[in-house]
Amino acid sequence: MMASVMTPFPFYVEPEDSLRRAREMMVQHGVRHLPVLKHHELVGILTDRDIKRALDPDLGLPPRDGLFVNDIYVRQPYSVDVSVPLDGVLDHMTRHNLGSALVTKHGRLVGIFTAMDACREYCEHLRKLSPRTGNEVA
Repeated sequence: MMASVMTPFPFYVEPEDSLRRAREMMVQHGVRHLPVLKHHELVGILTDRDIKRALDPDLGLPPRDGLFVNDIYVRQPYSVDVSVPLDGVLDHMTRHNLGSALVTKHGRLVGIFTAMDACREYCEHLRKLSPRTGNEVA
């Protein structure tokens, strides 16, 4: 189940927020994905990759200070109910080259599951299979 492996209560932005504010939040909190909420309803996701693309001068978009989350966020993001089995989520993320899944309960955002969460969970799984002796280099 997703509840045991997701990051609960993720930071989020709203469509009207500036891209600068969103980027500052990502840097401040060390995250690469921000759910986008409008009136407390999940409407999309913004990633650091989206921001980097938007700031590419070859795209001809407005200057950095003239861009807002609404200009670039991904609508209809991949979201799953908290009760969905992890293997199905991982399979979907892998097949569609996704870095995250937004986790909901009764349609409300409760968490986010990222590739980093998957790495952490896999690491714990491997450690349970083969406990270390304490002499290994981390």
